[in-house]
Amino acid sequence: MFRHLLKLAKKLTLQKKSVEKPFFLRNFAEILFFMISVDGLTVEFGGTTLFENISFQVNEKDRIALMGKNGAGKSTLLKILAGERQPNRGSVSAPKGTVIAYLPQHLMTEDHRTVFEEASLAFKELFEMENEIERMNKELAERTDYESDSYMELIEKVSTLSEKFYSIEETNYEADVEKILLGLGFQRDDFNKPTNQFSGGWRMRIELAKLLLRKPDVLLLDEPTNHLDIESIQWLEDFLIESAKSVIVISHDRAFVDNITTRTIEVTMGRIYDYKVNYSKYLELRKERREQQQKAYEEQQKMIADTKDFIERFKGTYSKTLQVQSRVKMLEKLEIIEVDEEDTSALRLKFPPSPRSGSYPVISDNVSKSYGDHLVFENASFTIERGDKVAFVGKNGEGKSTMVKCIMSEIEHGGVLTLGHNVQIGYFAQNQASMLDGELTVFQTIDDVAKGDIRNKIKDLLGAFMFGGENSEKKVKVLSGGERTRLAMIKLLLEPVNLLILDEPTNHLDLKTKDILKSALKDFDGTLIVVSHDRDFLDGLVTKVYEFGNKRVTEHLDSIYGFLKKKKMENLREIERKK
Repeated sequence: MFRHLLKLAKKLTLQKKSVEKPFFLRNFAEILFFMISVDGLTVEFGGTTLFENISFQVNEKDRIALMGKNGAGKSTLLKILAGERQPNRGSVSAPKGTVIAYLPQHLMTEDHRTVFEEASLAFKELFEMENEIERMNKELAERTDYESDSYMELIEKVSTLSEKFYSIEETNYEADVEKILLGLGFQRDDFNKPTNQFSGGWRMRIELAKLLLRKPDVLLLDEPTNHLDIESIQWLEDFLIESAKSVIVISHDRAFVDNITTRTIEVTMGRIYDYKVNYSKYLELRKERREQQQKAYEEQQKMIADTKDFIERFKGTYSKTLQVQSRVKMLEKLEIIEVDEEDTSALRLKFPPSPRSGSYPVISDNVSKSYGDHLVFENASFTIERGDKVAFVGKNGEGKSTMVKCIMSEIEHGGVLTLGHNVQIGYFAQNQASMLDGELTVFQTIDDVAKGDIRNKIKDLLGAFMFGGENSEKKVKVLSGGERTRLAMIKLLLEPVNLLILDEPTNHLDLKTKDILKSALKDFDGTLIVVSHDRDFLDGLVTKVYEFGNKRVTEHLDSIYGFLKKKKMENLREIERKK
């Protein structure tokens, strides 16, 4: 009977006709087609338990967001699923032939291949198959023992392999490589350039292209949007929704996570909570869960206090001896209810009052910039008024950071760029992190610049930016690049300025920290310029968008989503014109 049901379930699942299956068979078939099964997983580091006895399944067509605070073990779990780390106990299994592709946060490609050649390595097995067919054909041409058994075996081998090779859809792989590279922001001119001419962010895109070209059964992505511009992120969203099979993603880009995922697995305090909803809905359910936990915890604590009071009052009373002993044993066996992770959402970061600047902090008049024969932009004319909060957006390489350097007078340029009266700039860029004093501790670095009421909340502030507890006593010189970046951000936010220029400020911040930063920036009474690809971060923060592209800078009096909506309409009209 079981075998009959199994065959029938598979048959019904594989049929493409839209026939409604009986309920019991629908469920039975769904259980069969899992991609990865995690069973009783336990991971320990130096006596600390990261996970304990966690189990879940990744099913076909699942698009899962792996959420949790920094240090909860999200990246470790992804590495275990990818087979790059082993758990202390438990198992991870997948059906035979399942292809699992993994994109870590930090990865560098080799230098001796071109962009196109490196991306084409996704078809390495195909190339090896082709080379083997060529080798066997050459051997057949050179041999003369036509009647021998070994010659006939070789003919059979080359025939079987050739049939397999030509049955694979990807034999014309060049078109797929081109499509993926263009979608991720490369130009055709880039295809034949060596990879060593590209930054780490662009090399990461090449790795992402290789993974997508493999068409894996399960795609594991650790912060895939950190090095993508807005257009490339939108392209990746569409690709994952329309073409990917199963996806598990760690990302601090809320809009990206909300758009692509249908399931959220939260990693917290050594266990997981599995929600069959996207990130925004998960936040609502998590809030309800915490409230229930808090209520149950308080009720349990009251019961414990009452029980202890009873024991204390009657421990010497003969008639109550059995009741006292019973309550003592009950307390010894009682499992204390835990409330998941303290919620620090109430922490607010407030900027010091801004010194008053002139009415027009930045005036750009026909500004242009070239590097040799390469024109970045020209005739850039715009005026930023006091109190404006604006975004610089556009594809990577179109001049956003270059314009920031022009405003900062770090590079020479054509045209006239004027800063208003009493403009005091606070500038955040990657190189700010390298300028921190390596001999100071994290706490000392912030204590040196903190003024007023915030001095009483330095530890809370450091905790919100993931420098809580012993981490605040670390010396700056032992911090990672990402940690230094976050510390430089805190330092900048405490200095009294009236023009803040932030170049990709959110790449190393988790969602909670980004919310704290965004709230502070919304209340900032000075002028703000943000270079960012994070739509959710920009939404509600900026009211004007400067688009960098096609050697021009175009002003849009719009919110970020208003701008993106307009851009999509323009792109659709462009497609219609081409048709």
